[in-house]
Amino acid sequence: MVLGVLAVLMPAVAALATALVFAWILIIAGACEIANAIQTRRAKGFGWKLVAGLLTLILGIAIAAGPLAGVATLALLVGGFLLVSGVTRAMLAWRLRPGRGWGWVMFNGVLSILLAILIIVGWPGSSLAIIGLLTGFSLLSAGFWRLALAPGAGPELSAGRA
Repeated sequence: MVLGVLAVLMPAVAALATALVFAWILIIAGACEIANAIQTRRAKGFGWKLVAGLLTLILGIAIAAGPLAGVATLALLVGGFLLVSGVTRAMLAWRLRPGRGWGWVMFNGVLSILLAILIIVGWPGSSLAIIGLLTGFSLLSAGFWRLALAPGAGPELSAGRA
């Protein structure tokens, strides 16, 4: 929830940070894939492993070198993630109902789906602000439903019997 608040307050910083973190994940993954390909060079598929590692490394370097372009690309990835996670959470909420906290899970699912639609409509012009803001709102919402389902967060807390 704290990260959600920070992302909402500083959406451009959050978007650039997201792009750079993603870039470094790709760089590290690419280096690991290349190392694995070299270690297993006598096994079948060496060339394909090496190419996959190089492509992953190059993509990571490209995003790190041009994080603004990376943000536009990540906007589509985040939109896809929010859409899939929103549908998944809505299905989870449907399975949890009428149990405690199911409404918060459904709220998070529907919100994630709506945020995905907003990303697609505003792409690419508003990618920088959209990623930071929408990711921040999604983090906040996810924090709320996790708190609602946390052990000890039942009605006894709201009634003052903690």
